[in-house]
Amino acid sequence: MERKEVTSLSMGTTVFSLLLLGCCLCGGQTVKTTTSVIPSDSQQYVHVVSLAQLSVKVNYLQRENEAQAVKLEQQKSQVDMLKTQLQAQAAALASLKAKSTVTESTVKALQKDVKVKQVAFSASLLASGHGFTGPYNAHTNLVFKHVTTNIGNAYNPHTGVFTAPVRGVYHFQFYVGAYGHGSYPSGAVLVKNGHHIFIAYEHQTSGYGSSSNGVSLLLEVGGVVFLRLWHNTRIFDNGNHHSTFSGHLLFTM
Repeated sequence: MERKEVTSLSMGTTVFSLLLLGCCLCGGQTVKTTTSVIPSDSQQYVHVVSLAQLSVKVNYLQRENEAQAVKLEQQKSQVDMLKTQLQAQAAALASLKAKSTVTESTVKALQKDVKVKQVAFSASLLASGHGFTGPYNAHTNLVFKHVTTNIGNAYNPHTGVFTAPVRGVYHFQFYVGAYGHGSYPSGAVLVKNGHHIFIAYEHQTSGYGSSSNGVSLLLEVGGVVFLRLWHNTRIFDNGNHHSTFSGHLLFTM
């Protein structure tokens, strides 16, 4: 009886001991697990340093961004200034171009005016050969076909008419020659706009005779001057160019 009680007690003690050991083991694992979850002081320091470094980087980037913004604003101002300068230069160029156009037009007008003011012509009656022109029963316009000078092209060798290109005073001179004849003298009259002005006339029965005359006339633009053979007269010319008609502009008005 006592032996059984001792055995039961021994078994109980053993069970208790095992349970206690299990609790201790379990308790040890729990403490170990808790220790691994809670960070140590060194880990906390590393986190703090990393955050500080990150904050420094962020601040640096912010300052860099601000500097870039300032620089961009300065560049924008420079671009605006360059645009303004470019617009001013474009306006100046346009003004110079306009002045150049005006100057060019003025030069052309002056050149044209000078060219118009250069007027002179001289021509003889026959273009080639020799012979008489006339006599005719009525006054007949003479056409001086052999042109030696025609500056300004105011004289028309097809009609014998001089047309004034500008208003001014012109001087004209003409010579009329012919061999003497008992019935036919030689003579020609200068005509201005349909009106007889001056005549050159001579009559001799033998030999060669000539007459001449000249006049200065105020002509408007488009005014005309030419020579007419006087009725019942004749005029001679050959390669020596005896009978001539000349004129030139003295000055404009």
